[in-house]
Amino acid sequence: MAITSAICSSFKQELLQGKHNFASSGGDTFKIALFDSSATLGASTTDYSTSEEITNTSGSAYSAGGATLTSVTPTTDGTTAVCDFADVSFTSASFTANGAMIYNTTTNGGSSTTDAVAIIAFG
Repeated sequence: MAITSAICSSFKQELLQGKHNFASSGGDTFKIALFDSSATLGASTTDYSTSEEITNTSGSAYSAGGATLTSVTPTTDGTTAVCDFADVSFTSASFTANGAMIYNTTTNGGSSTTDAVAIIAFG
């Protein structure tokens, strides 16, 4: 099992189909979910799943599905497009996470309502 940082291939295709809206006003809802070391996530991941998602061992700050991200309207930095979500924290939770998935819960015409965007390996 491994978590590999990647922009999901299905997301790249869905961008060209106009299925994701990152605007801070009127845009889609994006979430970040955390996963344990048994998860297999990477470029081929297409949708969010609770399989191998972390469980909160104490406190109540983390729930299945993760946290909703607050979007900042995309901009460019040189030749790179940037969408900088506001930071999230789980201050009263206790858990171990080895990676995360950013996913869209309101994809416009996507294959589901949990379309994977990016995988982040914590290394």
